[in-house]
Amino acid sequence: TAGFTGTRCGYTVIPKELERDGHNLHALWYRRQATKFNGVSWPVQCAAAAVFSNEGLMQIQNNLEYYKQNAKIIADALDALGIYYTGGKNSPYIWLECPNKMGSWEFFDYLLENAAVVGTPGEGFGENGKGYFRLTSFNSREKTAEAVERIKQLLS
Repeated sequence: TAGFTGTRCGYTVIPKELERDGHNLHALWYRRQATKFNGVSWPVQCAAAAVFSNEGLMQIQNNLEYYKQNAKIIADALDALGIYYTGGKNSPYIWLECPNKMGSWEFFDYLLENAAVVGTPGEGFGENGKGYFRLTSFNSREKTAEAVERIKQLLS
């Protein structure tokens, strides 16, 4: 995918006019970057540039379609189980409400111990994540289908 998680290839734009408490934020940001950051490595720059080639754009589109299908597999299972969720349409993540009013860490343990499926407890994202659990579509079709079957067997 073109997510570049962990490679830190991005940019920040700070207008030169932006000030706070008498300090020019553009100048402060520039000083921070010049002092603490040597720039993005050459291999990461090349990979980022390749994303915008015709081949790169096509590969990204193929990946997006693949992961959307995985998300649909997860969503269809949650629909069948009557579990409320959000996401999965324009995002690779599906946030489900933990069944039986379980806490998100409690549901994490329950799912891991009884179905050998791992997701992310919502509480890891802050106060509003309590009672929710995040599943991802970033996996193979086979592994996604297997995890969904395990979840369905456990929660049916």
